[in-house]
Amino acid sequence: MLTGLAVPSDEIRWRREVPESRGGTSAWTAQERLRAAARDTLLAGALAARGRAGYYGARHRRAAEASLERVLTGPPGAESGGRELTVFVPVEEGGRATAVTLLRALYALRDAADYHRTTGGMEAYDAAVAAGASRELTEAVIALVQGTEGARVALEWSPAAGPPPGFAARPDPVEFSPGDLPGLREAGARYLRDEPSVPVCLTGAVVRLRRTGPGGPGTVRLRVLSGAEVAQVRITLDEEDYRIAGHAHLVGLPIRVRGRLESRGGFRRLSGATGVTPVRVDEAERDRLVKSLQENLDFFEEACGGGP
Repeated sequence: MLTGLAVPSDEIRWRREVPESRGGTSAWTAQERLRAAARDTLLAGALAARGRAGYYGARHRRAAEASLERVLTGPPGAESGGRELTVFVPVEEGGRATAVTLLRALYALRDAADYHRTTGGMEAYDAAVAAGASRELTEAVIALVQGTEGARVALEWSPAAGPPPGFAARPDPVEFSPGDLPGLREAGARYLRDEPSVPVCLTGAVVRLRRTGPGGPGTVRLRVLSGAEVAQVRITLDEEDYRIAGHAHLVGLPIRVRGRLESRGGFRRLSGATGVTPVRVDEAERDRLVKSLQENLDFFEEACGGGP
């Protein structure tokens, strides 16, 4: 508990009901599986704290992962055998928002699982998105529950910060069982299938170019500077737009382009690209981009075959 008190932190505990491990490789494997599921659960909460979506893909991932860097993991305990894990989420710098959003989303997912098991309907899973449920969360809960007799997530608010408005001082834990897995899998597939593509206007630095010959269309990869919460996108451009992108790359200028960020593939590809234009930047930024180009000349490829 001292770990949590050093910095005001909310405590989240995961427990998997699995056969007792007698140590060795099996205990290590069970502990790593629990750690991965717990981290993915936290990441889903951090993503949902930045905006609701049934499927995030690459969106918001950098910011969500960065927000989890201050999370502390408690010691597993000699007798846990990969069954228990505790983490401390600092209340400040968005940590409380992640904990609150995750708890709401887990409650909504639990209610949706009950509704599905009773009626067979998926409506409650659809409604759970507004509370923070997503493909990423269903995948995390599936990983937590798979191979167990059941799993549970419990949260205790920081004693120093107290409970947030509207929440009980001691929230009820959320439990899932193997019987919930078919509904969770169906919900995850539904979230993935139904998430729409997004119209965007991106500004980005060209970090790679490739086409199959000296002329014609080609594919570029952009490091996104603004316009979407993704790190990089791939774009197929016609010959003229590809030429503009190549020239901008050589002189260290970013480009601006409009299109649709495709949900298929995790929002990493821009389709229907139009209006490719270089963007003026100040000298300091331009020098930085040129230096990046010089250090990564292998990314500038007009080679035959393959893609970025």
